[in-house]
Order: sequence, then C-alpha cells, then structure tokens
Amino acid sequence: MAQPSSASPPRNSDGERSLVVAQIVDLTFGQQDVSRDFLAGSRSAWQDLNARGGVRGRTVRHVTIETDGTPQGLAAAWQAAHRQPECIALSGCVGNAAAAGLVALQTSAGSASPLALVAPWLHNAVTDNEAETVFEVFPGHQIQIAHAIQTHASLGVKQIGVVFASAQVQHQSQAYVFQAAKSLGLQAQILPLPGTEGQAANQLINPTQTIILFVGGTPELHAFTSKLIAPAGRQCFVVALADVNLQVLAQMGGTPKGISIIATQPVPLITSSLPVVRAYRAALSRFFDEAPSPQGLAGFIAARYTAEILGGISGPLTRASMLSALQRRADVNVGGYTVAYQGTKRSNAYVTQSMLTQDGRIIG
Repeated sequence: MAQPSSASPPRNSDGERSLVVAQIVDLTFGQQDVSRDFLAGSRSAWQDLNARGGVRGRTVRHVTIETDGTPQGLAAAWQAAHRQPECIALSGCVGNAAAAGLVALQTSAGSASPLALVAPWLHNAVTDNEAETVFEVFPGHQIQIAHAIQTHASLGVKQIGVVFASAQVQHQSQAYVFQAAKSLGLQAQILPLPGTEGQAANQLINPTQTIILFVGGTPELHAFTSKLIAPAGRQCFVVALADVNLQVLAQMGGTPKGISIIATQPVPLITSSLPVVRAYRAALSRFFDEAPSPQGLAGFIAARYTAEILGGISGPLTRASMLSALQRRADVNVGGYTVAYQGTKRSNAYVTQSMLTQDGRIIG
C-alpha cells in the first residue's frame, strides 16, 4: 500500500535529512488515465528540482503512496504519510475521489502535527473549515462548467443537453450545471443516465441538442460517444471536463462521424509558450518517455507550487512551518501560472479548452 521510510533515510552533504513530500495516487481503472499522467508530471518536476539543487540545498524525496480506491485503503495511505516524521506535506493527491476522501480525513481526524494537503486534484471547492489544511490550486467543476457553457452561450445556443456518467456524479454536479446555465440564460436538459434501456435510451443515442455537456471520465465518455448519432446535417459537440484525457480518448478511437469532443482544462494549453509549460515539456522529455497532457501539466504545476512554498520559508522546514506558510496564502507565480487567493478562496481561475477533431487531431 505504501513505500515505508527506509531504516536510514538519505541525507544531504551537510548531514541534514532529505525533505519528504508524499503524493497519494488512486490508480484504479476509473482514475488511472488522469492519475498516471498527473503522477508523471509531478515526478518530472521533483526530479528536475533535485537536479538543480533541491530546496535550499536539500534534496526532496518524493514518496508515492498508491491506494486501491476504497475508504479503508485511502485511510491507510493517509496514515502511512503521517507516520513518516520527515514528511512535511501531501502534494498533488489524485484523482478527485481520493482527494475528496483525503479532505474528509484531514478535517475529521485530529492530529498533533497535521500535514498540509497542497494542490489536490479536487473538483469541489473546500469549506472555510477544510481550508485550514487544504490549499486549492486548480479551478473546480463549478468554474469549468461555467466556462464551458459560457463559450457556447456566446454563439447563440439556447439549450444544451447534459449527460452524467453515473447517478453519483449527477448528485455531485447537477446543482452546478443548473446554476451555470441559469446565469447565462440557457436551458439545461438532463438526459438519461448511460446504460438506460428502452425508449429513454433513444434520447442518449439521438439527442435533439447539438451541444452536450458530459460530466464523467474518459472510459465513460468513450462508451457514450461511440453510440452517439449526430443530428442530420449538423455537427454535434460534446463538451467534457478536466477528468477527460483527450490523448487517451484519441487512442481509443471510434468517434462517430459528425461528433467533435471538447475538453476543459484547469491549466494552460500544453502548446502554450508560458515558462511553466516549456519547463514541463522539457522535464518530461528528459526524465520520461511520455507525451505531454493537461493532466501531466497539472501534476507538474502541483509539485512546482509546493516547491515554491517550501523555498520561501524562513527558518526550519517542518510540517508546522509549511502549514503556516500556506495559510498566509500569498500570491505565487509558477512560471506564468498564478495562484492567488481572496481570503481562503481562489481569486483567479485559469481554464482553457481543447478539441478532439474527427480526424484525431487535438486543437487548442
């Protein structure tokens, strides 16, 4: 379940122990296309940082703790991180279900020496109480949905169809969809859940709307779009959120004629000229044989933001000093990606979109 601390943790040349940053990762089937890329991005960031001298001359040991997606497995992973005395923060925990479970553990389980949860892949905003130890970096679903719907509202669209991957996802996100649609003067029609049989299934296969908002992951989206029939003579656009990996979707293939898929991303485009994007692409090509992706860039940014906070601490680098530095919520510019807060809430949101075309190209 976890990588335990070695009997003699590595030390730096000055005799100090390495800093330890833990990342809890859910690599179960429904999460792996997001988590795998996110983890590769984080690993490339930490390896690049250590190659440049670490933090204040100290090596950062990046410990990955995998979980099986169950509440028991997540609790065991969280406890494993807390048991490592050198561990000073949880960084970039992924995917959304795991991150949400960790937020609950952070607030419900008292700890004499709490670990900060930095830049998790989390879709729902945290409460003020949760924000004491949880520090959001990426825009959640509410902001992504508003961005996605606004784009099409500006084109004169008056109605969109909405498909949720499961009843659980619908319960979590339906209110956000209605709120965003209402604010833009749009009508949102909730379509039947995937797997529905009988007459209702025709609404999924032959929707009357030309814009469909899909809330769910890559495998569920592929299963949905593979059966979708575009309205005669018209293009159908399926708009997905950040849990959809367009690179993986393109490899799966099978998108029907007349269907284009758009995915929102809570990070810059991977073709951007921003310094953080160039650094990500360079580090990824140096340390991993992987193609760049928005999820990988998010993992890279999560690690880089954590390192920026560490590097700005005066005095000893401990759990307490790390938590205190994060609670100040100072603005941080991570190579052009700015993290800023108003109180405990993110005050800026960076959301972009990319399209998977019919011929398999991804266009920003």
